[in-house]
Amino acid sequence: MKPICHTLLLALFFTACSHPEQATMKKYAENWDSLASYEEAPEWFRNAKFGIYYHWGLLSVPAYANDWHPRNLHVEGTDDYAQHVATYGHPSVFGYHDFVPMFRADSFDAENWADLFVESGARFSGVVAEHHDGWSNWDSRINPWNAKKMGPKRDLVGELERAIHGKGLKFVTTFHMARNLQIYQQDTANWLNDRSYFPYHPNLYTSSTDSVIRMMYGNIPKDQFYENWLGKLQEVIDQYSPDLIYFDGELSKIPDSVKLKFVTYYLNHASMKDKGVVITHKNGELPSEVSLMDLEKGRMDDKTDHFWLTDETIAHGSWSYTETLEVKPAAEIIHVLIDIVSKNGVLMLNISPKANGVIPADQQMVLRDIGEWLKKYGEAIYDTRTWTVYGEGPTVLGTSGHFLEWKTYTAEDVRFTTKENQLYAILMGWPGEDEQVKISSINRKNLKGKTIQEVVLLGSNEKVLWELTEKGFLFTTPSQSMNDPAVVLKLTLK
Repeated sequence: MKPICHTLLLALFFTACSHPEQATMKKYAENWDSLASYEEAPEWFRNAKFGIYYHWGLLSVPAYANDWHPRNLHVEGTDDYAQHVATYGHPSVFGYHDFVPMFRADSFDAENWADLFVESGARFSGVVAEHHDGWSNWDSRINPWNAKKMGPKRDLVGELERAIHGKGLKFVTTFHMARNLQIYQQDTANWLNDRSYFPYHPNLYTSSTDSVIRMMYGNIPKDQFYENWLGKLQEVIDQYSPDLIYFDGELSKIPDSVKLKFVTYYLNHASMKDKGVVITHKNGELPSEVSLMDLEKGRMDDKTDHFWLTDETIAHGSWSYTETLEVKPAAEIIHVLIDIVSKNGVLMLNISPKANGVIPADQQMVLRDIGEWLKKYGEAIYDTRTWTVYGEGPTVLGTSGHFLEWKTYTAEDVRFTTKENQLYAILMGWPGEDEQVKISSINRKNLKGKTIQEVVLLGSNEKVLWELTEKGFLFTTPSQSMNDPAVVLKLTLK
């Protein structure tokens, strides 16, 4: 018996050692004090700097105006309403839910998408799991309006999760559905209030009490909506184990007790999987101890001690695909990425695929151009941290927050990042050949006793002539032009 017992004990010992995370797995209690011990910005997020997500789903089918078209087609007097009536009929006859058979995603290939995102230099990627419109892009037991049971009859979130995780990227799901809840049924003065995405109207489908139709338009009792909100999140967590869950606005509609249940569920799931996850919010609707601030089309004016996220879109105007979408130049997005990273932020760039699952060629070109820049200069972006100051130059935001005006950067605008004993000075343009350039912020005070050992201009084989003076750091640009949106000076410090 003794040899058998000895063998059994050894087997149990080695089994325990082969799963060390089980011994240290943290179990969070359902209270904010317990959850506050979580590290809200795991290392992978701090290092990633750049990700891509996509407004894609049923809202892509009309391809008109912008991502608020599903709402505005119900509002008489708008261009959206006139276009819908002229093209499909009155919304009391052809409702938004009637677009479902037209959402087929018949050209969608998750592997091709994932390849493009890798080529673009993204470190994380994911999809709008559910927008304001009540359509779920995953195989849902709770919501009958989902991509597995209707429309494409494919689990779009599942296909993307497998492809993206398969490429070694982190996977994102975003949720915009809090705005879907109808809260003004009894308040005629507020039927058009956009805190509820679909305007309530007694003669339109938005007021339907049909057990299925009302689920899309959010015309259900609040308690049922809250239960479904939590249940949908739990479905996605259980089925796809996302690394980042992003929330759009109106999260304040959800009771704190329900949000607490979500955070507890997600963080315990992450602990069980032995992985770090990220939760974002927009307007302080979740405690900062468990979540990060997201700034929609905005940034911080200065560097911060805490990490944060910006979600920005590749086009002017709409987040989802429209036939008149105007795509931004890659240089503009690269400049925004640099400014964000220099201030301790991370950029999540939205793209706008067509309903059939094709990413338009002009958007692909921009993504590839970003990827080419990151291949050349990415060491100044990935895995970096902020320096003593974020930058210098004439172009400043002037304020922090959402929806900030775009700025035009010049070669006089410099942003800084650091990594180990490297300091990177990123010039937002090319100063010209054989030009002497002064960077005032690189001075003895900001270097804090460190000395400059070597200076290299990334992508150039020419030796950099430089000196550190009382007025700052001076260097001369090479004789060969570098026609990139931004160029990087790498200083090795000791």
